Amino acid sequence: MAHLFSRAVLGFALALAAVAAQAQLVVEITRGQENAVPIAIVPFGWESQGAAPFDVAEVVAADLQRSGRFAPLDRRDMVDRPTAGDQIRFQDWRYLKSDFIAVGKVTPDGADRYAAQFELYNVLTGQRLTGQRLTANTRGMRAMAHRISDIIFEQLTGIPGAFSTRVAFISAEGTPPQQRYKLIVSDADGENQQIIANSTEPLMSPAWSPDGASLAYVSFESKASAIYVQTLATGERRRVSARAGINGAPAWSPDGRKLALTLSRKDGDVDVYTLDLASQVLTRMTFDPGIDTEPEWSTDGRKLYFNSDRAGSPQIYEVDPDLPNKATRVTFDGSYNARPRMSPDGKQMSVVYLDRGNYRIATIDLATKAVQVLSQGRQDESPSFAPNGATIIYATQDRGRGVLATVSIDGRVQQKLAASTGDVREPVWGPFPKKK
Repeated sequence: MAHLFSRAVLGFALALAAVAAQAQLVVEITRGQENAVPIAIVPFGWESQGAAPFDVAEVVAADLQRSGRFAPLDRRDMVDRPTAGDQIRFQDWRYLKSDFIAVGKVTPDGADRYAAQFELYNVLTGQRLTGQRLTANTRGMRAMAHRISDIIFEQLTGIPGAFSTRVAFISAEGTPPQQRYKLIVSDADGENQQIIANSTEPLMSPAWSPDGASLAYVSFESKASAIYVQTLATGERRRVSARAGINGAPAWSPDGRKLALTLSRKDGDVDVYTLDLASQVLTRMTFDPGIDTEPEWSTDGRKLYFNSDRAGSPQIYEVDPDLPNKATRVTFDGSYNARPRMSPDGKQMSVVYLDRGNYRIATIDLATKAVQVLSQGRQDESPSFAPNGATIIYATQDRGRGVLATVSIDGRVQQKLAASTGDVREPVWGPFPKKK
């Protein structure tokens, strides 16, 4: 079980923050889907004086390309720059072998306000598939572009796009004892980074609240582990668990009222508990003398999954929160299954799986128990599903540095997200943003 606790730490110095981070993530597509769909994202027109405030089409094309499912046409190969459907000469785009085309324009819509009108067409048939008008201020134009990407992605795949979502992760820069750790939140493409916590000692185990408004995480203030919940909009944080021994691995219940967490109490046993955040009532879930850790709620909140070495090697177990101490084993394939994380539909679980001597990311079908190994690294860890269930983000190693990576749930699309400086680790994908 040493792998599960390899990031044990000492000390913490928190710096409040919502400022831009320095370690920018660089996305590299390492494997794309064969026969990716060719699509043309034509630069949007700008109907006003001066330069356009933002290149919406550039972000949309980058999003779709990064998904691995689409192959956007290079702008240099475009024969025309239509901005509306009635300007498209479909035969020209058929010659370029584009299956779909998106056109649009941006117009001023008031003081520091802009509107983007876009349309998506099937090039072969000329059929208009969708189109919308969205508005944003200058700061919100990247988010607006991600929203357009989401709409196009869902229209063409039937899967909700996750380009408008966010990820949280830990960044470590420097070498001990001069290392600095940051808890960072960014857009799904690595842009718009914000430092949520900043420490000269390690930070661990970020976890999103179901509404995306807060993060729970582990810090080591006063030379002892503690779990904090921090509101992203205000930076306000509160310590919710600082009991003697281990305070680790927080996981939110689906209703946001409780945290499941790992504690070691007076007897030194490491077990899973639930903590009611309003009342601070603590309920013990596991009682085995083995190490029980890394809890995860089922999507309906009726089960808690966790990993335990009670059978001799790390495996996944489940327990009904209403019936503590009656855990049953879930995984039997392989000698090592750890860090369970649920898919949004509750049908699959991602785990860290020992595959021929390598720790890799795998999924387990909970109905059939079928295991599919998705990643190809030697030390892959910390899987987290995208809120649309189509992709898993995880941490891995690349030439001795910690990087993030993503893989589609069929294993066909893979990419790495490396920081420009330092290591990045422990990613967790946030929920869909609230609709306004």
